Amino acid sequence: MTTRIDRCMAKLKAEGRPALVTYFMGGDPDYATSLSIMKALPKAGSDIIELGVPFSDPMADGPAIQAAGLRALKAGQTLSGTLDMARAFRQDDDDTPIVLMGYYNPIYIYGVERFLRDAVAAGVDGLIVVDLPPEMDDELCIPALKAGINFIRLATPTTDDRRLPTVLRNTSGFVYYVSMTGITGSALADTTRVAEAVRHIKAHTDLPVCVGFGVKTAEQARAIGASADGVVVGTAIVNAVANVIDGKGGVTADPAEAVATLVSGLAQGVRQARLAAAG
Repeated sequence: MTTRIDRCMAKLKAEGRPALVTYFMGGDPDYATSLSIMKALPKAGSDIIELGVPFSDPMADGPAIQAAGLRALKAGQTLSGTLDMARAFRQDDDDTPIVLMGYYNPIYIYGVERFLRDAVAAGVDGLIVVDLPPEMDDELCIPALKAGINFIRLATPTTDDRRLPTVLRNTSGFVYYVSMTGITGSALADTTRVAEAVRHIKAHTDLPVCVGFGVKTAEQARAIGASADGVVVGTAIVNAVANVIDGKGGVTADPAEAVATLVSGLAQGVRQARLAAAG
């Protein structure tokens, strides 16, 4: 199985630079605006898109992403609508990898078999489902892999040597290293410790390791990208959208333009973070 994610990461490895992975919340502040944000991401320099699926009880998300999810739900965004967004994006872009990120409950209600069928048809390449541990791989992970969709697992600073092989067992595409304990949007972790953690994980797997949680600026992206195969940015992008929404839910400026400006700077930082080695 070779997915868009696999091809993208192999291409960037050959170029000697990390990927810029950008997260945004599908449907925030509404479907049309959100789709315009999604379409703007690759043009601004994003290599892989994480498309957030709004959920009413997001346990791992900080205040900014929780608020974005609530705005999206209020605007009527659903899992089906998020798949529609991926499908609409694919009409103009057949290359940029799309990773759906969210929680298992909406998928379970939608129906796993139906969801995977529709996700493949919509052009989805990977899944990050934060509340499904490896012990539940038969629920979604294994069926997703059989359907040709990467299942991306999270590792954290508390993932010890006993746990890491279990986490990595059915992971594909890349490993998402959460560089700190806590919720999204926390302060940036110490880059020296991040580099050590990346080396440690890569000693156990040939998969690329992408690092997220806390990256907000081009300088931080460059620092993380010096050791990681990819830099994940989410809260900063969600905040760029929130900053142009007024108290009544109206927009004071173009959210897609605000996001594109931020991502362009982040992309420049990532492109300056040449990896010391291609492996």
